[in-house]
Amino acid sequence: MAIYLPETTQSSSGTLTPRQIVAELDKHVVGQTAAKRAVAIALRNRMRRQKLAPELAEEIAPKNILMIGPTGVGKTEIARRLAKLAQSPFLKVEASKFTEVGYVGRDVESMIRDLVELGVDMVREERLEDVRGKAAQNAEDRLLDILLPPARPVAPDDEPDAARDAQQQTRERFREQLRAARLDTRIVELDVREKSFPSFEIIAGSSVEEVDINLKDMLPGLFQGKNKRRKMKVPEALEYLTQEEEQKLIDMDSVARAAVERVEQAGIIFLDEIDKIAGREGSHGPDISREGVQRDILPIVEGTTVNTKYGMVRTDHILFIAAGAFHVSKPSDLIPELQGRFPIRVELEPLGKDEFVRILTEPRNALLKQYMALMETEGIDLTFTDEAIRRIADFAQTVNERTENIGARRLHTVLEKLLDEISFEGPDLEDKTATIDEAYVTRMLADIVKNEDLSRYIL
Repeated sequence: MAIYLPETTQSSSGTLTPRQIVAELDKHVVGQTAAKRAVAIALRNRMRRQKLAPELAEEIAPKNILMIGPTGVGKTEIARRLAKLAQSPFLKVEASKFTEVGYVGRDVESMIRDLVELGVDMVREERLEDVRGKAAQNAEDRLLDILLPPARPVAPDDEPDAARDAQQQTRERFREQLRAARLDTRIVELDVREKSFPSFEIIAGSSVEEVDINLKDMLPGLFQGKNKRRKMKVPEALEYLTQEEEQKLIDMDSVARAAVERVEQAGIIFLDEIDKIAGREGSHGPDISREGVQRDILPIVEGTTVNTKYGMVRTDHILFIAAGAFHVSKPSDLIPELQGRFPIRVELEPLGKDEFVRILTEPRNALLKQYMALMETEGIDLTFTDEAIRRIADFAQTVNERTENIGARRLHTVLEKLLDEISFEGPDLEDKTATIDEAYVTRMLADIVKNEDLSRYIL
């Protein structure tokens, strides 16, 4: 049996060449060509694998990627945009929050369970789109039954057809009024199912999910909730009934099967802060058995089977993208087995003034576009001169060099301080046009940047 990616994934990215994938990523992330090439090739190889014979496709494992670079240069954003482009289930986790088996904390298998939950939500949303129209129609009919209860059976000497026609005409008039929002003030009564979850203590060593599954198996009636009569306005009732009808029309068993398959064949996990667990045994540090966490992560990356409440999930073909700054440690400090599971290494370049200028202006969600849109809601026409943009980038680079280098995130702090006055006084301004020029930038930021101690706290 052939292995296929979900239809949506095939149609969206199956036709994209690596060059086109890089071009799509360029719309959101500035620079970092080497990292973009690596993830584009990894995504394209996933598509190539679908076209192979099943026996060979099963043997081809994804080539996991290790991104090395300081904070704020685009590691997470590249992975997130790639997953969005491929419409794949995507999870970002910090390696530092996991603990070795035997210690209290999150076990590494929880990342797969979380990814499956995201996959279920993704497939459910797609199925909802298909049944939304039918569910809305059913909910409307149920609400009309409440507003206009069915007529009593007609007496033998009455005209049954005439009575039925009159009832139908009245019902259609109510339907028109409902759609025209003329019944929005009416109050109706509905039977609403309350969600109940009994409180219990979790035994140490068990995950919440395991306890949850076991209790549901043992006491199926305990989690059903009970019906409660509630009064609500027509729009609220219609929304509740629509959600109820949507759940009836969706086969959750089918959703779960599709989600597990999508996670297995198209899932992407971004493992951040991998350098924080790269210390060897015997090294001095606050973390408990960092090498033990690596040993626990290893089988997940290598390929194992994880038990989730939606069934067994194989991790053999999930793409793992690890990232870390590696200031203190280096990739060779990882245990050899884990190093071998990340064959593609890419180093991301630190960002300078030229990149900051591009980040401020080029991407679809560029920072300056965001601030201009925010001010536009107050009726303020905010513009930035080219000289001002270069000056902002210059200040951001200077602060990064003098203090901690936090990459493009420095632009957020610089812009917030720069636009502090306009943001505060915006609603009260009589002149609704504001132009940020080089002189304004210098006036607002120069003193802070010049004073190193002050810039450490403010920028």
